[in-house]
Amino acid sequence: MTAAPSPRHDRVVELSADQLRQRLGEAIEIYVNAMGYPTSTAQQRAPMWSAHMLRPGWRCVGAFNEQDELVGVGYGYLGNTGQWWHEQVRRGLLARHEDDAVETWLNDYFELTELHVRPDSQGGGLGEEVLRTLLDGASGGKVLLSTPEGPTRAWRLYRRVGFQDVLRDYHFTGDPRPFAVLGRPLPLDPR
Repeated sequence: MTAAPSPRHDRVVELSADQLRQRLGEAIEIYVNAMGYPTSTAQQRAPMWSAHMLRPGWRCVGAFNEQDELVGVGYGYLGNTGQWWHEQVRRGLLARHEDDAVETWLNDYFELTELHVRPDSQGGGLGEEVLRTLLDGASGGKVLLSTPEGPTRAWRLYRRVGFQDVLRDYHFTGDPRPFAVLGRPLPLDPR
């Protein structure tokens, strides 16, 4: 039996906050399906994603197929003191590293908050194209992200583009799974 080919994507473009708001249901559906979360997660995420759009340095990229369906999405913003993720990572880093190392990572960084590709569109390089388009021109001297531990396509992508370990086997408040925090300087190296 031969696997069905992945749906082609037509374009990867930067989205304004208004454009993402118009496609928010599609974007969160991609997130829920890609992460394997229950559908009820969407109700919690929509207000959070909307609030993130107001943060300094916010930018978003969407990937669309020939039918103008959203098949991939990524966004982030400048990380800063007082933001939930920043404070969670700070706590984890302080428990394992000296203050100088913590400040090195948690100063002047772009937080890659979300990067997801619809499951039927994965495996063809779309995630890397969304990542590179998003980070091309992103604010900050470095980029940080968190991803569940384990051998996944996301892990292979992040390693391939030069992300290194910042914090491993970390448990964010409210999620029982272990996560890794990965980072690297910006800009990304050319392909």
